[in-house]
Amino acid sequence: MPATQIFFKCNGEWVRQVDHMIERSTDGSSGLPAMEVRINVSRQQVEKVFGLEEYWCQCVAWSSSGTTKSQKAYIRIAYLRKNFEQEPLAKEVSLEQGIVLHCRPPEGIPPAEVEWLRNEDLVDPSLDPNVYITREHSLVVRQARLADTANYTCVAKNIVARRRSASAAVIVYVNGGWSTWTEWSVCSTSCGRGWQKRSRSCTNPAPLNGGAFCEGQNVQKTACATLCPVDGSWSPWSKWSACGLDCTHWRSRECSDPAPRNGGEECRGADLDTRNCTSDLCVHTTLSPVAASGPEDVALYVGLIAVAVCLVLLLLVLILVYCRKKEGLDSDVADSSILTSGFQPVSIKPSKADNPHLLTIQPDLSTTTTTYQGSLCPRQDGPSPKFQLTNGHLLSPLGGGRHTLHHSSPTSEAEDFVSRLSTQNYFRSLPRGTSNMAYGTFNFLGGRLMIPNTGISLLIPPDAIPRGKIYEIYLTLHKPEDVRLPLAGCQTLLSPIVSCGPPGVLLTRPVILSMDHCGEPSPESWSLRLKKQSCEGSWEDVLHLGEEAPSHLYYCQLEASACYVFTEQLGRFALVGEALSVAAAKRLKLLLFAPVACTSLEYNIRVYCLHDTHDALKEVVQLEKQLGGQLIQEPRILHFKDSYHNLRLSIHDVPSSLWKSKLLVSYQEIPFYHIWNGTQQHLHCTFTLERVSPSTSDLACKVWVWQVEGDGQSFNINFNITKDTRFAELLALESEGGVPALVGPSAFKIPFLIRQKIITSLDPPCSRGADWRTLAQKLHLDSHLSFFASKPSPTAMILNLWEARHFPNGNLSQLAAAVAGLGQPDAGLFAVSEAEC
Repeated sequence: MPATQIFFKCNGEWVRQVDHMIERSTDGSSGLPAMEVRINVSRQQVEKVFGLEEYWCQCVAWSSSGTTKSQKAYIRIAYLRKNFEQEPLAKEVSLEQGIVLHCRPPEGIPPAEVEWLRNEDLVDPSLDPNVYITREHSLVVRQARLADTANYTCVAKNIVARRRSASAAVIVYVNGGWSTWTEWSVCSTSCGRGWQKRSRSCTNPAPLNGGAFCEGQNVQKTACATLCPVDGSWSPWSKWSACGLDCTHWRSRECSDPAPRNGGEECRGADLDTRNCTSDLCVHTTLSPVAASGPEDVALYVGLIAVAVCLVLLLLVLILVYCRKKEGLDSDVADSSILTSGFQPVSIKPSKADNPHLLTIQPDLSTTTTTYQGSLCPRQDGPSPKFQLTNGHLLSPLGGGRHTLHHSSPTSEAEDFVSRLSTQNYFRSLPRGTSNMAYGTFNFLGGRLMIPNTGISLLIPPDAIPRGKIYEIYLTLHKPEDVRLPLAGCQTLLSPIVSCGPPGVLLTRPVILSMDHCGEPSPESWSLRLKKQSCEGSWEDVLHLGEEAPSHLYYCQLEASACYVFTEQLGRFALVGEALSVAAAKRLKLLLFAPVACTSLEYNIRVYCLHDTHDALKEVVQLEKQLGGQLIQEPRILHFKDSYHNLRLSIHDVPSSLWKSKLLVSYQEIPFYHIWNGTQQHLHCTFTLERVSPSTSDLACKVWVWQVEGDGQSFNINFNITKDTRFAELLALESEGGVPALVGPSAFKIPFLIRQKIITSLDPPCSRGADWRTLAQKLHLDSHLSFFASKPSPTAMILNLWEARHFPNGNLSQLAAAVAGLGQPDAGLFAVSEAEC
C-alpha cells in the first residue's frame, strides 16, 4: 500500500494472472489505495513436487516507489498416522503409590496434540492437582487413590484426524490391614483352668481389588485359671475325753479338711460334742481301763489278725497263677508257628492238655479272625529240600499268597475303643469317628496299622514291643481345624497331622510313621522341621531335617512325596516347612467337579485347590460323593510359590449361543495366606453357568488357574453333561473295607526266618564289604549310615525302612538281588527248608 500490481511466484514460477483473486480498497486513515491478492493451491499441485525441496509461494508487489517481495510461505500436506508409537499399559498399584502412563502419539503434520481420558471423561490437570501431563505426553498420578481405578485412554488429534490408543486398565488395590485386638474374653470356665481369646479382623483396611490378605492369625487364645471356691469340711472327730468329775466327756473337730478358701462356705454344725458318760447315772468313781476293755476287745483283735492272714494267702495264690500263665504264653509263642506263618496256615490253638495254664497267641484278639489266601508250603515226608535265595523270589515258597488279619468286631467295638481313649485328657481331641482311625493289639511280633486311602501307616517292627508286653495301639488322622498348630513367620503345614499312641509306652526299637507331604524338597529353599505335641498340649520342634544327630530319638527319611519318621516315642506329629526363598513351592492338586445330573438351567463347575496328599484327596472325593459331583477333567499339579501372590481362577471361551456365565468379574481369587497356611481344607471356587435351553448338554470351555507371576494350568473342557463319565474312574478310591490292622508276620513282605538270617549275616562288619553298609548303598540309603550305625542292629533298620516304603507292592526280587549280590561266602546262608516252614 499503495501498490499498483501484485503477483505470486510458486516454486520459482509465476502464477498465471487469471488465477489471482484481487480485491481493491482505500485505506481509511491515509486515503491511499490498497490491494489484496489471493491464490488457491491444490493438493495435486503440492504432490507434483518431488525431491527434497518443499512447495513454497512468494508474492511480489510493484508501486511507484519500487518493488518488494514477501517471505516464502511453505505448504505441506497434513496427515496423522494410525498407530501410536507407544501406548499406555495396564498397571496394578497399591494405594498412595505413584502411577506413570506413557504415551507417544502417532507421527503427523502438524504434530498431534495429546489429551487423556479417564473412563471417557477428559482428564484436566488444572482441576485435579494430583495429576499432570509431561512434555513427553505421559500422564502422571502423584498418589494413587481408589477413585483412580479406571480405564485410561490416550487421544492424539490434529487438523486431519483424531486417534485413540488402546485403553489401559489401572487397578488401585488395597492390602488388608489388621484392626486392633479386642479385649480378652472372660475365662471359659468360672472355676479352674480354661482359656480366653481375643480377635482382630482384616478390616483396617479390608483388602480391595485383589489386595493381599492380612498375614497372621485373627484369633489368639491363652490359658487362664480362676481360683475355685473351696467349701470347708470337718476333720474326723477326736477321741472321747476321759470321764470328768461332772460325769461327762467330750470330743472335738476342726473345719480344716479342707479349710474354706477363695470364698467357700464355712463348715456347718458344732465343733464340740459333749455327752454324759454314765448313762445318766452319775457315779463319780472312775472305771479301770482294764476292766472296761475286757473280752470284747480281745475278740476284735483276734478277728482282725485272722482276716489279714487270709488276705496274704489269697495274694500269694494270685501271684502264682499269674506267673504260670506268663510262662505258658512265652513258651507257646516261642514254640508256635506264628514265626513261620508266612509259610503255612496259622490258627488259634486250644490249650495243651499237659499244660492247662498255657495261654496261646490270643491276647485281646478274641474278637479277631486270621485269614490266609494263596498257595502254601506243602508238607512232605522224608528229607526236606532247600531253596536258594539267589535263584528267585525271597517269598517264592508263598506264591501269590496274602496274609491279613481282618477285624470281625461290630462297629460298636470301634466306637467303644474310641470312647475309652477319650476318657483320658490327652485323647479328648481324637476324632469320634472310625473312618480316619485304625487300631489293633500287638505284642513282640510287631505289625502294621494303616488308614485306608490316606498314605498314612505305622510300622511296628518285630521286637519293638518288649517280650511279655501287649499294647493296644491306635493311629489317627486329624483335621487341621480340630488341632491348634501354631505356625510362626513363613511356616506352613506340609503334611497331615497324625497321632499314634498311646504316648508313654515303652518301645525297645523305633517304629516308622509314614505320611505324605506336599513340599518340593530343596535344602536351598526349605527349612523342614518335625513337630510333636506334648501331653500338655504345646508343640515342640523335635527334629530339624538335615541336622539330625545319629543318637537322636527321631529320624526322618524324606522323599519326593512322602516322609518316613523313625521314633521311639509315640505321639502327635506334623511336618512343617519354613520358606528360605521365593523359590520354595508347595504342590497343589487341581480338581474339577460338576454335578452328575443337572435338573435345572444352572450348572456349577467347582475347582478345588488342595495339598497334593492322599488324605486331602480322600476328603474332597468323599465330600463330592455327598454333593453328587463327578470329576470332569484329569487332575493337574500346580507349584505354588512363596511369593505372596494370590491364586487366580477364570473361565473362558464359553459359547454364548448355548451358555451364559454368571460370573460378574473377569476372575476369582483365593488369597495367598489361605493356601500357604495349609490349615484350611476344601479350598475351591465355583463357576456358575446357565443354559440357554434345557436341551443344551454339550459344554466346551477353558478354565485357567494360575498364581500371579507364577505357575499356571489350563483345563480344556469338552464333554456332554448328561452322559459323559470318562473321568469318573480316575479318582475311584480303594475299597473302604481294606484291612487297617495287620498283626505278626502277615504285616511284612519279608518272611520272619529269612529276615533273621539276613540280620545275623550282615550286622557284623566284614572286611570284604559284604555287610549292611553295602546293602544300604545298593538300596540308595547310604546317606543315613550314621543313623543306622547308632542302632543295635543296622540291618534291621534298613529292612524296616524297606518294609515301610514298599508295602504292599514292593518288589521282593530287587531286594533279593541286592542281598544276593553282596558276595557272602556261605552260599546256603539264606536257604530255608520246608521243615523250617
